[in-house]
Amino acid sequence: MPMKTVTVHVRSDNTATLTCPECSATRHFSAEPYLHTRHSMTVRCRCKASFQVLLDFRRNFRKSTNLSGTYTIIGGGGSGTGGGGIIQVTNLSRGGIGFTVSGVHCIEAGQEIQIEFQLNDKKQTMLKKQAVVRSVQQNVIGCEFKCDVDLDKNLGFFLQS
Repeated sequence: MPMKTVTVHVRSDNTATLTCPECSATRHFSAEPYLHTRHSMTVRCRCKASFQVLLDFRRNFRKSTNLSGTYTIIGGGGSGTGGGGIIQVTNLSRGGIGFTVSGVHCIEAGQEIQIEFQLNDKKQTMLKKQAVVRSVQQNVIGCEFKCDVDLDKNLGFFLQS
């Protein structure tokens, strides 16, 4: 039987609350020792249940999605500007976006890109955001929005739904 996995959100003060999936016992702890090392571990509760814990240090909640869109490289990185293509938005938060690209691309960490995609909300809201590429793992791209001060309220409502 596979081991259960529990994701624990770490608060901004690097503390977290762990709840056993078997007996619901809770424990508050400091996640500071794990900040720059491992983010997953096996834990054994006092009820003798063992389970996997994944520590989530993200500042913003990330919502899984399946939205179509496009990207255009607008600057930075080694490849310059001008590239673009079709993307599938796989997750979204107030601070950033994760997406996949089909086929060959020239996206590199550090580049600035413009992303356009449509939310699947009642209004079918179209969003156009500028972002900085933070991670590239083959065709899986992670970006941080350049300016979340002008966060579209439609995106905020979408993330809460």
